[in-house]
Amino acid sequence: MTCPSCGASVAAGARFCESCGAQLGQPDAVPAAAVTVEDHPLGDAPISAPTRKPASALPDPPPVGRRPCGECGGDVGPDLYCLECGTKAPSERDHFREQPASWVAGVCDKGVGKSRNEDAMALLAAPEPGSRAVLVVMDGVSNSVDSDVASLAGARAAREVLRMPLPAGMGTTQGRQAAGAKVLADATAAANTAIVAVTDPDSPNPASATFSAAVLEGRQVSWANIGDSRTYWIPDAGTPLQLSIDDSVAQEQMAAGTPREVAETGPQAHAITKWLGRDSEDFVPSVGTLEVIESGWLLACSDGLWNYCSTPEAMADQVRAAATSDPAALALALVAFANASGGHDNITAALARVDLGHNDQTPTPAAAQGTPGGEPTDG
Repeated sequence: MTCPSCGASVAAGARFCESCGAQLGQPDAVPAAAVTVEDHPLGDAPISAPTRKPASALPDPPPVGRRPCGECGGDVGPDLYCLECGTKAPSERDHFREQPASWVAGVCDKGVGKSRNEDAMALLAAPEPGSRAVLVVMDGVSNSVDSDVASLAGARAAREVLRMPLPAGMGTTQGRQAAGAKVLADATAAANTAIVAVTDPDSPNPASATFSAAVLEGRQVSWANIGDSRTYWIPDAGTPLQLSIDDSVAQEQMAAGTPREVAETGPQAHAITKWLGRDSEDFVPSVGTLEVIESGWLLACSDGLWNYCSTPEAMADQVRAAATSDPAALALALVAFANASGGHDNITAALARVDLGHNDQTPTPAAAQGTPGGEPTDG
């Protein structure tokens, strides 16, 4: 078929020309059975049944209805083209935000250099600032199939496991840490199971993703990590910390004495040694705990952000430069910084604000490390 307006080739059955936007014939009514809000990867708008995403990858659906076109205000159809003017709308999966409470927020963005967003996040927070929050960030491995669906499914599965407070164990510090580590391992396993569930069993390149989860309960931070998504603690004035340790070739090189700037810019800078997915050889996470003693930010992020400010000090510079106590504004500022720096990868920043009053002491994180597997390349 060719467009009668500009002569460009168009796919059979297309409603609008992708070159000039001209309408091709009269738009057909979409059968109600073929279009539902639940079919959309973020539950925000309808999408046709042939590209239906698994239910486990979806959030709670919003009220039914088409979203408006940003150009003319008309209805955006299931193919993401406006039914009135033909303008193609961006996918909600390319950029979405979550703010479960005033003190917790996150932004997930595809970045300027990627064609789709394979990052994902899932957040929880109690209403009272500083009480309890859960930040889960996953980064779909770009050379695997359907990793955008898998990362979203995995993040939300982990969030559900972490919905309840971490157990106290036997009442001792060691017992509490062991009990919390077990729940974090369960959350990681749930994420892995969700990824496998949405993966085509016949896929020669099954979906996979990195995983980072951080739980704040009062002054106690607990975290788990698989791959090279990260968790940072950024105090307002004290020494910032990278809490998680990457499962990556670069991290192994740094452990052997290679300078960070060399390891993280080398040919295997983003080769990961552990991941989640059907072909994962080890999905037991590295875990750790931290008792915070001053106000600051708990940050979980993907490598699309930390690639431009890898050290804790560089990350703290960006956080402090934003000069805001609003987590939503700070998450947007960090994503904007990464995009302005090149945006070569998907970007996710999830934050929880902790206000405890100033204290000059700097805590030391206690972490237990996992074991390496193979070496795909992340993001």
